[in-house]
Amino acid sequence: MRRAERLFQIVQLIRGRRLSTAGFLAGRLEVSERTVYRDVAELMAQGVPIEGEAGVGYRMQSGFDLPPLMFTKHEAQALVASVRLAQPRLDVALAAHAEGAMSKILAVLPGAERAAAESLAIYAPPVGPDDATRRRLETLRIAAEGRQLARIAYVDLQERRSERVIRPLGCFYWSAVWTLAAWCESRAGFRNFRVDRIERLDVLDDRFRDEPGKTLADLFRLVENEQSERDTSTDA
Repeated sequence: MRRAERLFQIVQLIRGRRLSTAGFLAGRLEVSERTVYRDVAELMAQGVPIEGEAGVGYRMQSGFDLPPLMFTKHEAQALVASVRLAQPRLDVALAAHAEGAMSKILAVLPGAERAAAESLAIYAPPVGPDDATRRRLETLRIAAEGRQLARIAYVDLQERRSERVIRPLGCFYWSAVWTLAAWCESRAGFRNFRVDRIERLDVLDDRFRDEPGKTLADLFRLVENEQSERDTSTDA
């Protein structure tokens, strides 16, 4: 990779994340951290508004932007593949937005790149969640984004029914089913719910704030710690 191209990639990576460490950038660009430090220093000297320092991480100041980008043939093909695979599995609104975004991208591609993207030999059959599940998925996604509490009537795999008040945190796709990660107010703990097994869903007017121990980041750390403990136990 030429240095000019590497500098451009560093800008793209930093502007796309809240905080990027030198280790992350070095891994993505397949260079040493020393090279990253040198390149970031060069960008800052050229006036690119990067904040941060070695050993901490870097972020881009708000308001910084670059001229419109042009996709390569392979990048355009990757985007087409992603949308084709995702559309049948997303909620209806998000699937429509994905289609609209793809149409805009294809419309500005040069003829050869557009033809290569549209003729990509990767397809996804229209097999995914049923309409009711996709509607619930959309509702849960919007509730999670808006930090709104929800009340659900749920049936687990043992056919046990319960009603819960939850904080929707994130929706996850597991090849066959969607699950909702949530903080359950009724059980005072993290819980996962299969979206297709939610019988009733009501989004409440009450909103919640992120609290220590109850966020999606906390859940990720909990899962990582449990996995680390299992790995240690297996090694022993």
